[in-house]
Amino acid sequence: MGNKKVFIIFLAAIFVLTGCNGNLDVKSPVTVKDTLESTRLPQDISLPGGFSAQTELSFDSAAIHVFIKKWPGFSNFENRMLSFYAKRNYAYAWYDQDGLIEQAGNLYNKICNIREEGLPGKVLYEQAFRQMMDDSAGIGFLRPDPFIELMITAQYFYYATNVWSGIGTEAMKTVEWDLPHKKLSYESLLDSLLKIPSSQFMSTEPVYRQYALLKKYLKKYREVEATGGWPQIKPDKKLYRIGDSNMVIAEIRKRLFKSGDLQNDNHSLVFDKELEAAVKNFQQRYGYEESGEVSSKLIAEFNYPVSGKIEQIMVNMERCRWLPVALNRDYLVVNVPEFRFHAYENDSLAWSMKVVVGTSMNKTAIFNGMMSSVVFSPYWNIPPGIMKKETLPAIRRNRNYMARNHLEWNGNSIRQLPGPWNALGKVKFLFPNSHSIYLHDTPSKSLFSKEQRAFSHGCIRVEEPRRLAAYVLRKQPEWTAEKIDSAMNGTKELHVKIKEPIPVFIAYFTAWVDSKGLMNFRNDIYKRDARLASMIMDNPKL
Repeated sequence: MGNKKVFIIFLAAIFVLTGCNGNLDVKSPVTVKDTLESTRLPQDISLPGGFSAQTELSFDSAAIHVFIKKWPGFSNFENRMLSFYAKRNYAYAWYDQDGLIEQAGNLYNKICNIREEGLPGKVLYEQAFRQMMDDSAGIGFLRPDPFIELMITAQYFYYATNVWSGIGTEAMKTVEWDLPHKKLSYESLLDSLLKIPSSQFMSTEPVYRQYALLKKYLKKYREVEATGGWPQIKPDKKLYRIGDSNMVIAEIRKRLFKSGDLQNDNHSLVFDKELEAAVKNFQQRYGYEESGEVSSKLIAEFNYPVSGKIEQIMVNMERCRWLPVALNRDYLVVNVPEFRFHAYENDSLAWSMKVVVGTSMNKTAIFNGMMSSVVFSPYWNIPPGIMKKETLPAIRRNRNYMARNHLEWNGNSIRQLPGPWNALGKVKFLFPNSHSIYLHDTPSKSLFSKEQRAFSHGCIRVEEPRRLAAYVLRKQPEWTAEKIDSAMNGTKELHVKIKEPIPVFIAYFTAWVDSKGLMNFRNDIYKRDARLASMIMDNPKL
């Protein structure tokens, strides 16, 4: 199966998103759920059928060119508009014999509230659009107006492009996102949407399901910001723990109540069990060790302004726009800022484990591939960059370096022999890609106890390699637990082909809503959020 076909299964929960299914049960001949199914294809497709029941009211095709000339900001959508109306013989889509249909008003409301979608609150030709919609509400405007009709359609394409697809493939490359961008047929989507009753029009949109969850939290965090944000805490010591009594503890209590980690704020100065549980909840959401104690580092996290978290949510909503809706099948995901691996079966989380990812100087790439083989007792072929910068200088300094580190020459390169000393540990997992990245074991187990686990040269070290080997080979019964143990502790490299290759996705999300409905944040370890935020804010389409 090729990468494009593989990607249609995508990232149903690109990390800890299990159990967060959207409600797609819309009763209609062609439902939004049907429309979402089309986004799973690697190319645009067209759905059969017309757009509205009426075919008697139509306009001259030349009106589209005149419209674009008057409002050139929509010029990118001219071909789509021509295609849209040509298929319906230029019959009005937003009018019937009684004037504008209700869906037009619903779309207008969506566009005027585009800020709720995590985008700047700017609408193209907003004043003209508002004036047209106000005029159309008058008693003398039941007669179809081609410019009002075309303005609504152009605004639909504007909305769909920005809210459902995002910044585009070329811009994604500048933020080092190498996962394929979804493709949508906006004409087909509009066809389906106009068949849906007005009350359900655009109630479920063709975006990755995590998007709607983040959208709800965006609204909540903006409400917090509107009421003054959360209180700034000024600590008078380095650590607060259960049993302590202090004025600062009341501030901590208020802060955790405001963020929803504490259910009730009784204003107590005593660090009690209830507050400890709230601290642990906050620590879990932010990826800290759940100690229940408040350190100076945690205070700094408490004091991070809510405006920064709002921006972080907006940035990750943008990443969600790039992803197709998932299909039900097995796949593997590594979310780099989370430092975790997740195995999914039929879109449900089977299990997770910690991983170590690349440093800020040796970033783990964001891409997808197919895990096709397991290599037991592997050689480590030292990459040319490491060989030049690290290994060869070390050999020149110490003639015993190669023997002490179990190295040998292999032609013009150097490799490390299989064994417990090997940098790849006892097993590695290959999914061919242009980034030369794979998953592997490691002899450096202590790194998994760290909260921040960005230590590798780019490849991904896994905490439970034996479990992963058994998992990817579970459909090959000859690979028993005993045989896997023997292969992992062998002295010769052994390649095993996976009978049914498994899609692997390396992703980068710093904010998401987990299966418990909790808002999670992680550090932007590769400093990508700010750049993407500026691209969203400066996007000329917005």
